[in-house]
Formats: sequence, structure tokens, C-alpha cells
Amino acid sequence: MRQVIIIGSGPAGYTAAIYAARANLAPLLIASSVEAGGELMKTTEVDNFPGFPAGIQGPDLMLAMQAQAERFGTEVVLDDVVSLDLTGQVKTVTLGNGDVHEGLSVIFATGSAYRKLGLEDEERLSGQGVSWCATCDGFFFRKKTIAVVGGGDSAMEEATFLTRFADKVYVIHRKDSLRASKVMQDRAFSDPKIEFLWNKEVAHIYGEGLVNGVGLIDTVDGSETTLNLSGLFIAIGADPRTHLVHGQLDLTIEGTIAVQGRTSRTNLTGVFAAGDVIDPTYRQAVTAAASGTVAALDAEHYLASLPKDLVDSAVQASMVTDTAAEPVAV
Repeated sequence: MRQVIIIGSGPAGYTAAIYAARANLAPLLIASSVEAGGELMKTTEVDNFPGFPAGIQGPDLMLAMQAQAERFGTEVVLDDVVSLDLTGQVKTVTLGNGDVHEGLSVIFATGSAYRKLGLEDEERLSGQGVSWCATCDGFFFRKKTIAVVGGGDSAMEEATFLTRFADKVYVIHRKDSLRASKVMQDRAFSDPKIEFLWNKEVAHIYGEGLVNGVGLIDTVDGSETTLNLSGLFIAIGADPRTHLVHGQLDLTIEGTIAVQGRTSRTNLTGVFAAGDVIDPTYRQAVTAAASGTVAALDAEHYLASLPKDLVDSAVQASMVTDTAAEPVAV
């Protein structure tokens, strides 16, 4: 049995692990078998994470966070959680390989996944001109022609923000009207750098190495045109990864896990949530990391309130697990 089990390995999960490990809580972090490190593993240059004036590659940042967490005693498991029982004083976490882990507290930091267009070249050109985050990548498109796909508030906000850098921003929308709020529409309509392409869907993304254009299908007459550009920002929403906790944790109207005020506490005692899975608005690496800090501190305070014999049993169990995991000298 563990004092803390952390599910998720993005900035929130690893930061929670760093803080929990430094508090001698010997956390177990379930990182995923195929998506360890989260969305930043799919990005290239990260210029806006504090402490890296020259920037850092997304995968390098996440590997550094993992190494820091392991340095202080976090055990990282590369497997997928298939089921959870978060009720009761002792929580159980079942992995894809059949292992079942028990913990006195759980920090849920599974993040969110940007919705994608589903095109073959979308993944190939991810980080090479295809982006889901204007705040993260807008700086790289100074004096360029780019496009934003979407018709909601997020798309209007992305397009308006990108005009700080790009010379021209197209907004590609599959209908002839927007679902964004009036204030966001008015702001975008009044910006001279933004041009709307109505009744259009992106059917192809072109480029060898870097994006250089897209193929558009007219949703009214089916005709196809080509638009030359250097970047494509996809702003059609994001889905928090909450499927494992449906029916156990309360969710907000946006689908994120509901927490109490500025804390990480959920509706279940001993269960905490952090990062993009509780944040429908900002979804930045640095805000996720800060949220992971909150979750670790909340978990630490919770564990301090439990009966000493219960916590001692978790400590002893984790020590046995750590000893069993050590390589045998030959």
C-alpha cells in the first residue's frame, strides 16, 4: 500500500510527484504505456516555461521532470490504469498488466486531449506547423500567413492572439456563422489581419518537413481549393481525460473534474485532481505544474490527518515494495 498514487505523467503529475517525494511520501506514479509525459512529448520548442531562457524541447522538459521526480524517490510505472475504486479509506488502482495497487490517497492528473481533425498528415506535421496552442507556438509565426480552424470562443481567441505575430490569419469554419459569443465575434471581425473562410473544411495538410498549405473542401458545393500558409492552428476543443472516474468523481459543466475552490480536493475524501483535467481555460504547462504542487500539498495535509497506524502501514508496505524492486547484486 502506498501513501500517494499519482495517475498521469504530464507537468501536473510529475510536479506532484516531486513535491510528494520530497515530503517523504514515496509516491507511485502511473505514467501510461504509450503516452508517458503527456502532450508535451508531441511538441518541439517550448519557449514559455520559466527557467529555460533559450527554450527547451517538449520531450526534454518532460524527461527532466521525470528524472527530478525519480531523484527524490518517486517510482514510475509505464502502464495504463484500466479501473479505479476511489471509495473508502484505501483506494485501489488496477493496471493493464493485472497489477493492483492500493493507496491512502490518489492524485488524478491525466490531462486533456485536443480534438483533432483526423487527417493523415495531422500527426506527421504536428510541431512542424500544425499546432493546438496559440499561446505556446504563436511566437514562431512572426510575419507569416497562418490559419485557425474552428468557430467557437477558443478559435476566436486564438485567431485574435495570433495577429500579434502573423501578418495574416485566416479563420476556417465549416458553417456560415459562428457559435462564438458576440463579443468574441466582434473582436475578430474588427481585426484587419483576420479573414474568414466560410463553409470550408480542411481536407488535406501539405508540406514536407514544414506545413506549406492546406486543401479546403467547400461544404456547400464540394469544390476544392488550396490555401498557401505556414501554420495551421486547430481550435475545435479539448476533452479532459476523465473516463476512468465517471460515476465516482463529480464533473463540471465543461466536463472537467470538479474541485473545491482553489484546492485540488474532489468530492471523495483522499482523492485530489490537478492540471488540465480540472482546467477548461488555461491549459498551459506552467499552470498544470502549479496545480500539481497544490495537489501534492493537499495530499500531504490529508495524510497527516489520518491515524498514525494506518499511515505507518502504508510506509512499511512501500518500503517492502522498494526493496523488492532493487536489483540483486551478483
